[in-house]
Amino acid sequence: MDAATLQDLFDSFANLRILVVGDVMLDNYWWGEVERISPEAPVPVVRLKRRESRLGGAANVALNLRSLGAQVEMATVIGADSEGQTLKRLLDASGIGTALVQPSTHRPTTTKARVMGHTQQMLRIDEEITDDLNTEEEHPFIDAVMRYLQREKPQMVIFEDYNKGVLKENVIDRLLGHCQLLHIPTAVDPKKKNFLAYKGVTIFKPNLKEVREGLHLPIDQVTAESLQAVHQALAEVLQHQITFLTLSEKGVYAQDDTTAVQIPSHLRHIADVSGAGDTVIATAALTYAATQDMALMAALSNLAGGLVCEEVGVVPINKNRLLEEAIRVLGEA
Repeated sequence: MDAATLQDLFDSFANLRILVVGDVMLDNYWWGEVERISPEAPVPVVRLKRRESRLGGAANVALNLRSLGAQVEMATVIGADSEGQTLKRLLDASGIGTALVQPSTHRPTTTKARVMGHTQQMLRIDEEITDDLNTEEEHPFIDAVMRYLQREKPQMVIFEDYNKGVLKENVIDRLLGHCQLLHIPTAVDPKKKNFLAYKGVTIFKPNLKEVREGLHLPIDQVTAESLQAVHQALAEVLQHQITFLTLSEKGVYAQDDTTAVQIPSHLRHIADVSGAGDTVIATAALTYAATQDMALMAALSNLAGGLVCEEVGVVPINKNRLLEEAIRVLGEA
């Protein structure tokens, strides 16, 4: 694929409207220096230098989409708290639509505070409630998202499940069914609890650990035969179109009814894998929405996931850097 074709593809991302539905998080980073061990307990003392808040979870997927140039709307339920206000401000500042971000007094905003000594994570503190949405939260959320789908008809809907309660089974069934009724393609990044609830989804993107847990398959060795068996087992239950597996250091694998492709990972200096899955699903969904090309979807998202692993913390993909890497790698193909 030549540079001009890739440039045209990346330019076309600006014309796409993508809806992200799922569990958002506020990632707080407390950066400091470690110079001594505490006299009170055998733990390092981190001298705080600065604080930073970033979008996490499904909000990081939305941020990756926005970084690639797409028009993005976020649909989620957050706490009616100061952390929720911070998260919403970050979404607004990133150009991500927040009309479907619903506050609730029944749960806090999921927050993960990471204490960083230089570039090393020393401690993480989580504040969250993982109970499913109650009826008071669920019904207006479903209604608002369904009205948006009917009115805007986005080119792709991504379900980003972190097992924090937004994507309960009824929410999945109602919204996925409405997407199918409107012929809107869908992608899902699943987790164990509702692993097999996304029936009829266009792109199903688990990692190997999630497949092992969700299907109760050992998958001792990653071979063409074992990966094909995963696709067949998933297809029997989900009746979906594309299985897209992330294989960690072994790259990615994609299969539909007629074709299978495995792409190895590229040699990287890995600094932090946090958020890489968010980058992969965002790049994959956007590329497929633009091209309906499964092999290109796999290749670009494989590159994107590797690039963000070179950065410390949860950061979105850099569009220009991804384009340069795509021209370098895919132009050689």
